[in-house]
Amino acid sequence: MFFDLPSHADLYQALLDRDDRYDGQVYVCVATTGVFCRLTCPARKPKPENCTFFATIGECIEAGYRACKRCHPLAPAADADPAIATLLAALDDRPDIRWSERHIIQMGFDLSTVRRSFKRQFGMTFLDMARQRRLREGFETLASGDNVIAAQHDASFDSPQAFRSAFARLMGCPPSALKAGGLLRVDWIPTTLGDMIAVSSASHLHLLEFVDRKALPRELARLRDFAKGDLGLGRYAPTDQIQSELAAFFNGASATFSTPMAMHGTAFTKDVWHALLTIPAGSTRSYSEIARDMGRPSATRAVARANGANQIAIAIPCHRVLGVNGALTGYGGGLWRKQKLQDIEHHYRPKSERLPA
Repeated sequence: MFFDLPSHADLYQALLDRDDRYDGQVYVCVATTGVFCRLTCPARKPKPENCTFFATIGECIEAGYRACKRCHPLAPAADADPAIATLLAALDDRPDIRWSERHIIQMGFDLSTVRRSFKRQFGMTFLDMARQRRLREGFETLASGDNVIAAQHDASFDSPQAFRSAFARLMGCPPSALKAGGLLRVDWIPTTLGDMIAVSSASHLHLLEFVDRKALPRELARLRDFAKGDLGLGRYAPTDQIQSELAAFFNGASATFSTPMAMHGTAFTKDVWHALLTIPAGSTRSYSEIARDMGRPSATRAVARANGANQIAIAIPCHRVLGVNGALTGYGGGLWRKQKLQDIEHHYRPKSERLPA
C-alpha cells in the first residue's frame, strides 16, 4: 500500500531533486494534468497538494492517470514484454484507431496472452486502457470549448454518433446537452481509486461520483432538472477545492473535507447524510446503529436506502457504514473500492486503536 512508502514530504522533495534512487520504485500522479511521471521527470514541478505517489504503474492507471510523454514511465514495463511494448507504441502511433480484439489478432498476438500480460503489469486490459483514453480525451476536448466533431476525432471514434452514444452512456445525456459554462458545471477528477465526475455551482459541490457508478446518468439527469437545463462543462471553485482535499485524503495528509456541499434529498435522507458526517475517519457504523442514534430504531432499511442514495462519495462517508456483522455491503462505487477506502482510513485511526495492517 501507499502508506508503506516514504512520507509525502520526502517523496515530494525527491521529485524536486529528481532523485534517481526512486526511479522505477515510485511514481507521481499530478491531479491538475491527469498525468503520472517518474520522479526524475524534467517537466515543471507541480504543487505538493496536487501530487499523489504510488509504488506501481498499475495503481496510477487504475486511478485514471495517463503516462507522461516526457519521461515515459511505461518504458520499463514495455521493455520487459515485447508484446506490451508493441501494443503501447501502436496505441500512441495510431490514435485514430478504435482498438478491438481484431486489431490485436491482426498484429499476430494471442488475445489471452495479451490480456494476462496487461492485467499483470497494469491491472487492466489493453482494450480497457484504449477505451479509457479515448473517452477521456473526448471529454477534455469538449470541456475546452471545442465541438463534438473535434471531440470525436480526439477520442478516435468512427463517427460523431458513436462518440455521442458512448458519452451519453456515461453522462446520461448527449454532448450537445452540456454547453461550456452553466449554473452547474461538470468536470472530470482523477483519483487513486479511479476517475470521478464532480458537479459544482459557484458556491457548492452538488455531486462527486465514480464514472462507472451505474446511478451516475440518473443523478446527472436530476441535477440537470434542478438547474432547469443549465448544466454545462467546466468547473467552479468547489471542484478545485474537493480535488485538492481528495488528493490530501489519498496521500495520507488529511481526512477532513470542508468543501461546501449541497444535499439534494428528502429531510430524512439529509438527516442520514448528516449522521454519516459525524462518523470519524477510520471508524465504522452499522445501518442499525445509525437508525438508533437518529432516534429511529425501526428505520434500518430506510437508513440503508438513504445511504445508497448519497451522491457525494467519500466526502459524505457512506463507505464507513457496514452490515450488522461487519460485512462490506451496498456501495455504489463497488465493494472493492469500499474495501480500499477502509484500508486507507486505517491510517487515520488513532494509533492506540489501529489493528495490524
